[in-house]
Amino acid sequence: MKIISLEGAVALIPDGATVMVGGFMGVGTPERLMNELLRQGKRDLTVIANDTAVPGRGIGKLVAAGVLRKAIVSHIGLNPETQRQMIAGALDVDLVPQGTLIERIRAAGCGLGGVLTQTGVGTLVEAGKRKLEVEGVEYLLETPLRADFALVEAFLSDYQGNLVYALTARNFNPVIAMAAATVIVDAAHIVPVGMISPDHVITPSVLVDYLIAHQ
Repeated sequence: MKIISLEGAVALIPDGATVMVGGFMGVGTPERLMNELLRQGKRDLTVIANDTAVPGRGIGKLVAAGVLRKAIVSHIGLNPETQRQMIAGALDVDLVPQGTLIERIRAAGCGLGGVLTQTGVGTLVEAGKRKLEVEGVEYLLETPLRADFALVEAFLSDYQGNLVYALTARNFNPVIAMAAATVIVDAAHIVPVGMISPDHVITPSVLVDYLIAHQ
């Protein structure tokens, strides 16, 4: 794990990368990283997240700036700009049921070949997907979702990268930290090693590649 500047962390992300972003309606989304993606003019990103937040917040900023090529999300109902771009064909939106989305990410992090779910059977969701029958019940095989980068917001980190999250801001963050080739963390507070009890660590440092330094 390396401690890195905000600018240096975002510079690692090339145009066209697939990026997982923590958060739920903007809560738990690393806002500084969103702003720096805009400042550095990143383009053609694919984002995997629960949602596209709301205008002016979190991923919503990326949508408004035209940074995204594709969004794999479970919800766009609170962001009219995402809806507009999807209808206009400017943004490819892949809507995935929320439980299925998080399980696909978890499957990637756990090294599984996919997950079986009844969600979507007999609907448009099943188009192009493999159907399996298990003990007389039909399931869809949902394949793992992986990313080049995971952008994680934590409440607390030590200088080795052991992470603790705050309340509902935990949401998708621990899971995406398991499913990306490179994990970048922005923590609200950084403390000396030993200040966080091992029992309180949610994401261990072995999963973290870069921790953004405080200025």
